Amino acid sequence: MDEREEELKKIKNEILNLVSSPLYAERVENKYFPVIGEGNHRADIMFVGEAPGENEAKTGRPFCGRAGKVLDDLLQSVGIERKDVYVTNIVKDRPPGNRDPLPDEIAAYAPFLDRQIKIIQPKIIATLGRFSMAYVMTHYGLDFELDTISKLHGQVFQAEGFKFIPLYHPAAAIYNQHLMSTLKEDFKALANL
Repeated sequence: MDEREEELKKIKNEILNLVSSPLYAERVENKYFPVIGEGNHRADIMFVGEAPGENEAKTGRPFCGRAGKVLDDLLQSVGIERKDVYVTNIVKDRPPGNRDPLPDEIAAYAPFLDRQIKIIQPKIIATLGRFSMAYVMTHYGLDFELDTISKLHGQVFQAEGFKFIPLYHPAAAIYNQHLMSTLKEDFKALANL
């Protein structure tokens, strides 16, 4: 086991035992798993979603449901294999009813994401959705650039040695089919990085 794997395993164990989490009782009650992240521990691209959905919480795997299928199709459309990227969320446990994550939930889990970024050291962080976009951009001092995701998607920002590209969440294309062509264009920009 290499050093990165050991550090990521520590994060997993801490999250498994995070009884102070505002979502821990929800996890236990529904027999859900926390969704830590998966993929290449030396990935150049890290995708950061918002929080796990039901399929993810049942399996402990990020983006394994319908939105995951859209993500896989988008990656394939630009010749990137999922095994070559790292996929995670800010919030590691499923919010009830698939609602948006609350500020205290983001605050409880964000330090784990920060550590994952430090361990994996991606060159590009692609945020999936407005909550991950807002957190990552604010955390890396780009809050002055913040706007709606409809204005920022597909643009490239740089700070602290990383490139950031906000993207619509793949689930958005499930509910709004015309966003699929927008996502495909944004993934081309990502691939060109």
